[in-house]
Amino acid sequence: MHSEETTVQAQPVDKAKVRKIWKTAGILAIITALEFLIAFTVPLEMATLRIVVFVAMTIVKAAYIVGEFMHLKYEVKVLIWSILIPMIFVVWMLVAFIYEGDAIYQLRF
Repeated sequence: MHSEETTVQAQPVDKAKVRKIWKTAGILAIITALEFLIAFTVPLEMATLRIVVFVAMTIVKAAYIVGEFMHLKYEVKVLIWSILIPMIFVVWMLVAFIYEGDAIYQLRF
């Protein structure tokens, strides 16, 4: 009868990777804290400004998350641009559709 014992050997902690993870978490936490600060301090009369700031901060957070966690910022520039340019056009198209739809709604009602 032959018995094999499997052994697991732990790798030493890579302090640079741990530091990078904490830096990423800190940046995302700061942006989120700023969003909460704006949500609770900007008066309701400035609703448009608040929405614009929220959308901008959400785009920044999304870009940072895609760059870090999906490793896009380490890819070649052609791949980044092949993803970014169509996304810009899709966002532009959505804004145009919402604007035109609102104009049609205002004409009808």
